[in-house]
Amino acid sequence: MSENNTIGAKALIDTLTNAGIEVCFTNPGTSEMHFVSELDNSNMKAVLCLFEGVATGAADGYARIADKPAATLLHLGCGLGNGLANLHNAKKARVPMINIVGDHATYHTKYDAPLQSDIETVAKNFSKWIRTTQETSQIGKDAAEAIKVATGTPAQISTLILAADVSWNKGGVAETDFSIPKAPLTSAENLEQIAKVLKEEGKKTLILLGRRVLKEEGLLAAAKIAEKCGAKLLTETFPTRLQRGAGVPYVERLAYFAEMASVQLEGYNHMILIDTKAPVTFFAYPGKKGYLVPDGCTLHSLVTEQEDALGSIQALVEAVGAIDISPKLQEAKRPSLPTGKLNGEKAAQAIGALLPENAIISDEAQTSGVKIPAHTAGAPKHDILTLTGGAIGQALPVALGAAMADRNRPVLALVGDGSSMYTIQTLWSIVAENLDVTTVIFNNASYSILNIELERVGAKNAGPKAKAQLDISTPGLDFVSLAKGMGMPGVRVTTAEEFNEALEKAFREKGPFLIDAVVPSEYEGFKLKALPYVLGALDKIPNSIAKAIKNKIAP
Repeated sequence: MSENNTIGAKALIDTLTNAGIEVCFTNPGTSEMHFVSELDNSNMKAVLCLFEGVATGAADGYARIADKPAATLLHLGCGLGNGLANLHNAKKARVPMINIVGDHATYHTKYDAPLQSDIETVAKNFSKWIRTTQETSQIGKDAAEAIKVATGTPAQISTLILAADVSWNKGGVAETDFSIPKAPLTSAENLEQIAKVLKEEGKKTLILLGRRVLKEEGLLAAAKIAEKCGAKLLTETFPTRLQRGAGVPYVERLAYFAEMASVQLEGYNHMILIDTKAPVTFFAYPGKKGYLVPDGCTLHSLVTEQEDALGSIQALVEAVGAIDISPKLQEAKRPSLPTGKLNGEKAAQAIGALLPENAIISDEAQTSGVKIPAHTAGAPKHDILTLTGGAIGQALPVALGAAMADRNRPVLALVGDGSSMYTIQTLWSIVAENLDVTTVIFNNASYSILNIELERVGAKNAGPKAKAQLDISTPGLDFVSLAKGMGMPGVRVTTAEEFNEALEKAFREKGPFLIDAVVPSEYEGFKLKALPYVLGALDKIPNSIAKAIKNKIAP
């Protein structure tokens, strides 16, 4: 028998590529050098990221568009820890991902070297499956199991920890079997019960849509059901991937502010969840409800995470007799280009007026983006990727990953100035890969959302020290210089006309471009002080008036 000269790193990469995993976002160190070396002997595309949080966020964005996992290559527990915030977002997004984390050689761990850490404990925060491979001969089998877990139902994150000597030793065997069982539909009994609820006369029913039914096929099915049964559709607040625009059913998103969400949910007798959870507030607020399902509203769930969501909603279409129903589709309609001093709403108008066909929006615009959904509703078909886990610093890496998943689609990253600084290194990787990503930084020199939260939680007597923790105006951030320092062209704009011109140019001329959009905070001065009182009054006035106020503030 001939000797097996395949080292562990090669067997691992070959197993990944055999499974169709084509992209690895990397930030390697010494323990991963054999993996790095074997990249030249593989079909794997490797994308260098200058911070681990960029690599993990990019793998998230890639999976959202490609509908399959990317890999990350990270250095020890410290590197994995640096990527944790965007791994948290990816876990909440329920995307598939394979983390490859290097470790010290098995015989070196006894020395407790400076970088020694408990990698498995770090990984437990976000990983469904974790394994430290002990033998080179086992690496292919372990990788195959990681892939099956990540790509099963539900999609999840796997973390494979690879000791340096397991990586460089010979005897690795690549795997080729990645078969996983097909996810079942919801039970016939549950389907019948939910169909009965939808057909019930004299009752108001809300359908809350989530993760796997927010692409066009799922939205069409939901719209048919709603049209047939007179139900109201909403989507979860921060969807993983929502397809929208002209020709797609328009579905309103559940509001971020709990008081506004309560206005949207009031008066329903039944709430049907389809691949999402019952709505709750993001945080606790003194004297306010955390659980947003209205009193007296009965909750139903069409599927578990382990069941086929799209197949089940299509079965529900048949169960309620809606197969031949023609659902309402969003008409093509664009706003006119704005003029005058730039603000968040005018930027949203320009985006709606100029957004190209089949674009991808990575949205972390925070308070500056509250009007974007309304102004882009009738734009050409596009995808929007949102901040699923609430950990800021996601939009730029997700845009990088989305652009890597489909280089033929224009990507627009909408980012708050504060959140952009968490992963600003992403700009370098976008340039290095020459990706068609337009980045808009909404520069209001503040953590504006936190100014709102400071008021909402009832924190009293906020003085200069407190307010300084939310102010990033001194020194000011020069995003054009930051971009140019990483090879990306950019322009600073202060008027709507300048923004229109810059955005049109960015969409017309393919490649990386940054727009530093100087805008005032959406909520400041009297408006900021009044907001908690306005929100607090919404449950004390007629629902029709409350909805009008909600749509005025956050349409």
